[in-house]
Amino acid sequence: MNIQMNMSLAEKLAILSDAAKYDVACTSSGVDRRGNGAGMGNSVAAGICHTFSADGRCVSLLKILFTNECIFNCAYCQNNCNSDVPRASFTPDEVCELTMEFYRRNYIEGLFLSSGIMVSPNYTMGLIYQTLYQLRRVHQFNGYIHVKAIPGADPVLVEKTGFLADRMSINLELPTAEGLKKLAPYKSRHTILKPMRQIQNRITENKNEVALYRKAPRFVPAGQSTQMIIGATPEHDYEIMRVAESLYQKFDLKRVFYSAFVNVNQDANLPVLPGGPPLLREHRLYQADWLLRYYDFTVDELLSEERPDFNIYLDPKCDWALRHLECFPIEINRADYRTLLRVPGIGAKSAQRIVKARRTAALGFSDLKKIGVVLKRALYFITCSGKMMYRTKLDEDYICRNLIGDRTQIPREIREAGYKQLSLFDIGMEP
Repeated sequence: MNIQMNMSLAEKLAILSDAAKYDVACTSSGVDRRGNGAGMGNSVAAGICHTFSADGRCVSLLKILFTNECIFNCAYCQNNCNSDVPRASFTPDEVCELTMEFYRRNYIEGLFLSSGIMVSPNYTMGLIYQTLYQLRRVHQFNGYIHVKAIPGADPVLVEKTGFLADRMSINLELPTAEGLKKLAPYKSRHTILKPMRQIQNRITENKNEVALYRKAPRFVPAGQSTQMIIGATPEHDYEIMRVAESLYQKFDLKRVFYSAFVNVNQDANLPVLPGGPPLLREHRLYQADWLLRYYDFTVDELLSEERPDFNIYLDPKCDWALRHLECFPIEINRADYRTLLRVPGIGAKSAQRIVKARRTAALGFSDLKKIGVVLKRALYFITCSGKMMYRTKLDEDYICRNLIGDRTQIPREIREAGYKQLSLFDIGMEP
């Protein structure tokens, strides 16, 4: 390892903010906490998404690794022990200084802290705990903190850290145990799932404690999440989404993040990506994940062993609707909320508005537009008072051709062949 000595704090920040870019954290905080008048900052559930991390995702967190030193040799990781990259490590005091100074300048609303494994899982988790303890107890920082738990660390350390963090996450790394064994042989699915289960059980216990004693300390109040790297191993979308669905059901996760594989190492076990990272595939997985969590879909409705991958040209809901034209058209003024959710172009908010608005009057297409329905998608699947918006054939090929013509089916940053990476760290530390 190329360990750098006698670096300034700014030099460490440059290395460890860049090293953190593959940890996905595009999420709102999920927790409200008012300032107490004595400490600094607060946490607002409405959103921690006001700037961009180095990988192009919108956040307003100070997003860093505690260290990019690592004792493991994961083939997909830029910071594995055999990679010839500059190495750096913060001290707990340095992370506290950076967090407080960025917060005072209103650059950030919280901290996202991950880490490589330095010396051992216990040693690294101990340093992370010291950092959070100082932020909360010494600096009285009340802002949002998302911290990565280290698999293999002492459960006592994980629990003590959980009482200081808002959200904790443990990276699943790869969708299957087989992929993990091939590309990260020093890690195991059991070692990853064990602390995930610990955090889930402690969250449940803590909710009961808080219900009985209002002033009881809260354990990971914003819940836990995980991340999977997509494209480094040959799993189909069906396998990936089945894993995600199981995690939501069995571990009560708040989010599963999907990170398009970026080939940063020349390893024979890694796939060659001539077209670059599979960003469109990542996008489709996020859309499907949304359908699982908020639209009452199941994975088996969206994909199957015979049809194991998402349509790259259509979002998963449109694709499902085209394969189930027998369910359409639905009458806007009679369909229940759950049925409305299945119509392309109708989201959760617009479905709620439809149900509320039609109590007083029958709705027409002009009303739906005002409500927020995306009519250029929905018009093929709905009627208002028994009539369609236009004379439209309920034919799969016809509707498919028209939907594919909708340029919003593919995200603009992918249509335009790439995105510009923005970083709040370009601002610098000077007042």
